[in-house]
Amino acid sequence: MTALLSLLQALPGSYAGPTRPEPAPHALIGVGEGTLGASLARILVGTTLTHSGTQFVISSPDARSAATDYADLAEVAGAGVRRVGTAGTPEEIDVLIPSGPLSAYHAAQYVAHASGHADQAAQADALLTQLAQTCHPGIETGNPARDLAWSLWGRLPLLLAAPEAEALPGAWQHLLARTAKTLSVPMLGDPLALATGAFEAQHEKGDAKVALILGDPDPALHLTREILDSRIDEVIHVPYPAGAESGYAGQLALWYFGAWVAAYLAERYDMPAEDTDVLRRAQNVLSGEDDDRLGLEAPTRPARPQDDDDDFDEVAGDLDDDEDDE
Repeated sequence: MTALLSLLQALPGSYAGPTRPEPAPHALIGVGEGTLGASLARILVGTTLTHSGTQFVISSPDARSAATDYADLAEVAGAGVRRVGTAGTPEEIDVLIPSGPLSAYHAAQYVAHASGHADQAAQADALLTQLAQTCHPGIETGNPARDLAWSLWGRLPLLLAAPEAEALPGAWQHLLARTAKTLSVPMLGDPLALATGAFEAQHEKGDAKVALILGDPDPALHLTREILDSRIDEVIHVPYPAGAESGYAGQLALWYFGAWVAAYLAERYDMPAEDTDVLRRAQNVLSGEDDDRLGLEAPTRPARPQDDDDDFDEVAGDLDDDEDDE
């Protein structure tokens, strides 16, 4: 069993952060690795910035500058700030959450508790526990996450959801890219305009495509399914877990199911489910811990300094030499 599968199995109920509600009104913004957790909790806290009450800022070290700016703006406006992050100094972080592809769970559950929705946080954990019992690696036959991963193998997923679940297509795209190392395409906006027009000029583009309708479909998505049935290989409805409905708990559970699917899809492709070295190195560059390993420039320096022209000419000369040798 991979490390990520072990973490997934242990995730339900693992939130161990503060549970005290913070003063209302509440506002929420996420940057860096905090973006996904904030989007999943957006259904609980619809305001982005507030002038009073509590401002939640969820971030990671690679987005430190933006997080600091948002926190400072909220404080100047008169709000109390709760800084939630995967790392940082005590001055930068009020609530520390684990980093990695499952950090969204801990960030979202903190916001649920801190915004006075502890009951929905508990419902979410109950749904995650139910999913863990049906999706864990010990179940070879009848495992819904393994079965869906098999359906996605070798195909490009198109991701759709009703407006009230708008966080799910982006969340699944993130999971499939970060964990399964595969590309997927969220179909955002008016699904009917997209479905009726996207394949008209190039009908062959519908080959090896599968559409996933995430959560409860609305009337527009029912029509979209009929249209896509004649344009792509397959349309699959991925419902909320039994007993769940559209809302925070159901959407967090469907994110969790997507994490299982992504882990099994990585297994199908014989790819590591863990983060790539390039991602870790890029995050280190942006956080200021390592400015040189990727050959990238620190965020505070110009993107193309004038003295880089000589370096470019030298590299181009090396490439020409290599071609002559061949």
